[in-house]
Amino acid sequence: MLDGAGLSGLNLLSLNDVGSFDEAPETGATFEENALAKARDAFAATGLASVADDSGLEVAALNGMPGVLSARWSGRHGDDVGNTALLLAQLRDVPDERRGAAFVSACALVSGDGEVVVRGEWRGAIAHEPSGDGGFGYDPVFIPDGSKRTAAQLTPAEKDAVSHRGRALALLVPALRALSASRA
Repeated sequence: MLDGAGLSGLNLLSLNDVGSFDEAPETGATFEENALAKARDAFAATGLASVADDSGLEVAALNGMPGVLSARWSGRHGDDVGNTALLLAQLRDVPDERRGAAFVSACALVSGDGEVVVRGEWRGAIAHEPSGDGGFGYDPVFIPDGSKRTAAQLTPAEKDAVSHRGRALALLVPALRALSASRA
C-alpha cells in the first residue's frame, strides 16, 4: 500500500519486528475504539508511529451484529466454521432483500503527531450457504454488491482492490503522507 500510494520516508515494521508488549483486551463498543486502543498500545510500547485495525461483519437484519463480536460470535474466538454456521442459522428465514451486510475495517494511526481513525466498508449480502475456499472468516457467505461470487471465490488481488481493509487503508494515506512529510 505504501508503494502504491507513492509514499517514501516510512519504514514498515510488523509486530514480529518489535519486542512483545502487552495489549489491552478488545473491550470497545466500536471497531474504531478497538483499533485506536491497539494502535495506542503499540505506540506506547515502541515509541513508533503505529497503525492497527479492527474489523468484522455487520448484518442489517441482526441490527449490525455480529459487529465487534465477529471473531467470537459463536462463543470461541476465531471459530470461523462455528461463527458462519451460527450466522446462517440466525438468517435462515430472512428473505434475500433483508440479507444486506457490510464488512467493516477501522484503521487507526497513532504517532507523536496525534491520532487518526478511518473506516472502510465493503457492502454486500449474506448468501444462504458457504461457497469458495479462499479468504477466511465470513468470506464464504459474503457476496459483495455487484458480484455473483462470494468473497471466498475472489482472488487475493481482486479482494484487496475492493475490500473494507483496502478502503480504510486508502483513507489513511493522507495521514501517512503527512507523517512522512513531518519526518523529512
